[in-house]
Amino acid sequence: MASTVLLRSIIKSSSTTLISSSKRTFSFLAPQIGNHTAKWMQDTSKKSPMELINEVPPIKVDGRIVACEGDTNPALGHPIEYICLDLEAPAVCKYCGLRYVQDHHH
Repeated sequence: MASTVLLRSIIKSSSTTLISSSKRTFSFLAPQIGNHTAKWMQDTSKKSPMELINEVPPIKVDGRIVACEGDTNPALGHPIEYICLDLEAPAVCKYCGLRYVQDHHH
């Protein structure tokens, strides 16, 4: 909800802030983003996104390569990232932070 309001505010502001080459300038965004981030960080009772994603245990897969899409719904996911699982340490998706490990059947 708050992101929708911020997005509408950005679109409304940027539509009036055009430079001569018809490209938008985004210098007006810095105060809005800075204030939003500072407000979000003040609430220490909530966990950060990285803390939340680190609570998800590594996902075990049978193969050597996994395709991470971020979510089963394509509208909520991210571009497909193919991740190699040859190393012992969990491999991390660069988009969503999910961790994957190869499940060795011994």
